[in-house]
Amino acid sequence: MTPTTETMVGIGGAAESTDMVLNIGPQHPSTHGVLRLKLVLDGERIQRAEPVIGYMHRGAEKLFEARDYRQIIMLANRHDWLSAFSNELGVVLAVERMLGMEVPVRAVWTRTLLAELNRVLNHLMFLGSYPLELGGITPVFYAFREREVLQNVMEEVSGGRMHYMFNRVGGLKEDLPAGWASRARAAVAGVRSRMDRFDDLVLGNEIFRGRTRGVGTLAPDTAQAYGVSGPIARASGVDLDLRRDEPYLAYGDLQDVLRVVTRTEGDCLARFECLLDQTHNALDLADACLDRLADLPPGPVNQRLPKVLKAPEGHTYAWTENPLGINGYYLVSKGEKTPYRLKLRSASYNNIQALTELLPGTLVADMVAILGSMFFVVGDIDK
Repeated sequence: MTPTTETMVGIGGAAESTDMVLNIGPQHPSTHGVLRLKLVLDGERIQRAEPVIGYMHRGAEKLFEARDYRQIIMLANRHDWLSAFSNELGVVLAVERMLGMEVPVRAVWTRTLLAELNRVLNHLMFLGSYPLELGGITPVFYAFREREVLQNVMEEVSGGRMHYMFNRVGGLKEDLPAGWASRARAAVAGVRSRMDRFDDLVLGNEIFRGRTRGVGTLAPDTAQAYGVSGPIARASGVDLDLRRDEPYLAYGDLQDVLRVVTRTEGDCLARFECLLDQTHNALDLADACLDRLADLPPGPVNQRLPKVLKAPEGHTYAWTENPLGINGYYLVSKGEKTPYRLKLRSASYNNIQALTELLPGTLVADMVAILGSMFFVVGDIDK
């Protein structure tokens, strides 16, 4: 006899204790891109939460295996489309390490400069979009104005507004245009002079503080267990920044300027404060790089490469402090012109998993505030 399943639906007072499954996404205005959250609710309170990912999966890791080391850069800069330059860096650093290649000093400082400008561009997007999700429309207009100022100088140097394709194995595509440094310095100064608007409009807004203070608290032990990194982890007191702890590029010479911003509260407000303070420091680092570049004599910005570039047999791991957290590439080579394996460790993938710990016990009304404060890009989750 076929077993049957009975479902009892409560009505009246019994319905108050009935759990309800609610799907947020994958097409919902409360989410960043195509993400689905499966929530189990008890009334207005979330009991369980499960991020369901994969809706944007493009198979980047498999495509890496069918592209040579020059073509991989194009694929790599797209998984976190707000951190394209930083995504490229990890790939070229891994290949250069395999080759034992020294990069010209001018390229090292230019890479550091552009990485910090890219960091500011990334953070400005979230500094504007996060208040928008909580009902404040004004900050996003200021954020996009500042992004335009910096995107103009990034577009001038690379030709691209989002996907720069400016890194090359051995250095950069080409040297900086004549007069570009002074225009970049003016852009940085202009953005810095207007950053206090985010303090006044957002942090000074009592509604914003009421919606974020004490909401979505992430304990440091939980952050470390899930591999959370970047400003989200530092807002919970996890004092880790690869630019300071394992310096790469020119960060070893910038320790007097680099400031690792941390908080101990671990709530939505602390995550926003870390992002804002880190933006200020990235502008300072960009100025320091411009000063250093001005003192350097003219010289090459890349190494001459063979027509067919092959990495020697072996493996290596290169990780960088991307705007949203740690980004790593594990490269395995069999001595061919394409990698045998290139494993991507993206910041957003780990960060978003912490929602299973953050959301249970909170109200549905606080879900958007918590989700937005995780500062993720969906393409960086699905790889």
